Amino acid sequence: MKVVAINGSPKEQGNTFAAIRAVCDQLEAEDIRCEIIHIGNKPIRGCIACGQCGKNRDEKCVLQGDAVNEWIQKIKEADGLILGSPVYFSAIAGTMKCFLDRAFFVASTNGGLFRHKIGVSVVADRRAGAVPTYNQLNNYINYAEMFMPSSNYWNVTYGTVPGDGVKDIEGVQIMRILGKNMAWLLRTKEASLISLPESEKKTMFNFIR
Repeated sequence: MKVVAINGSPKEQGNTFAAIRAVCDQLEAEDIRCEIIHIGNKPIRGCIACGQCGKNRDEKCVLQGDAVNEWIQKIKEADGLILGSPVYFSAIAGTMKCFLDRAFFVASTNGGLFRHKIGVSVVADRRAGAVPTYNQLNNYINYAEMFMPSSNYWNVTYGTVPGDGVKDIEGVQIMRILGKNMAWLLRTKEASLISLPESEKKTMFNFIR
């Protein structure tokens, strides 16, 4: 089994990476492979609402010049997904938001590419805004019909400069327990003899006509 982790921080090995790494360490201890993809310092455009991914249905965003389509395929091929972001004004970092909007919209308009994978979110924060950011990341996981394990608290670590996050002993424990629960759910899904729920065509309703 394999898990793909998305590091949405501009810092390749900052506190967001440390939080992701703590979850991956636990997964790898249980023989689950992890790949961490650093996107936070990449020039990624936001979704322009052209709708072409839904028309073409080729599992691709039509915007060029970045590796978003490559990353979409990596997530599609994986069994699990970790989304990690620092806090920017009580929200997801901008580059990460651009990636998630495009990747998850392509997934949703192409038959639910991420549906029923195991997904978790982790957040690194200096002081405040972690829970709103955590909730925003979880919105993508929930919308994609993914399965989400939990830990013993919100998945947040605290620190200002790179290296501070590993000194947050409660945060480190949160990530370790999250890794354990994620590994258990991955293995339970793999071993289950019960068929997954069938997909339903999306019902749309607009209040203003």
